[in-house]
Amino acid sequence: MNGPVVLVVMGVSGSGKSTIARPVAERLGWPFQEGDDLHPEANIAKMHAGHPLTDADRWPWLDAVRAWIDAQAGAGRSGVITCSALKRAYRDRLRDGQPAVRFVYLKGDEALIRQRVDARQGHFMPPELLDSQFQTLEAPTPDENPIVIDIRQSIEAQVDEVVEAVTPSPRP
Repeated sequence: MNGPVVLVVMGVSGSGKSTIARPVAERLGWPFQEGDDLHPEANIAKMHAGHPLTDADRWPWLDAVRAWIDAQAGAGRSGVITCSALKRAYRDRLRDGQPAVRFVYLKGDEALIRQRVDARQGHFMPPELLDSQFQTLEAPTPDENPIVIDIRQSIEAQVDEVVEAVTPSPRP
């Protein structure tokens, strides 16, 4: 790798962002930031009440995520952060002029993710908002150079795939 890499682990609620991002960060020895912790209280209250966020709600949060990315890259450090980054415009805001950013898209079908969300306890994002997440989702395209991970795999296989994608192969 030339310079720092900041992985933004993205996908809809329930795709496994935190579940994958934490062990990826541990394996790579990079700092980890839970993107949900950067949400303004008003956003958390809105989602907890069952109301989807608007773009206007998301911009301050995305700016906080970007500030964390910039701080890492500016200090010459790599890192891993979670952020749904559902729309291309959101991803563009996170990466604009920041070459360190690389998106890890946790891709899965709605039935599997709904099953996970329904089984989840204690999360501020209620299952009723999953439909709005899928309606908002604009999957990353090849020109965004995403690392696309199939979430049907085991957690370990997903983590391995991400680590292998950002770790240079030894040269013969």
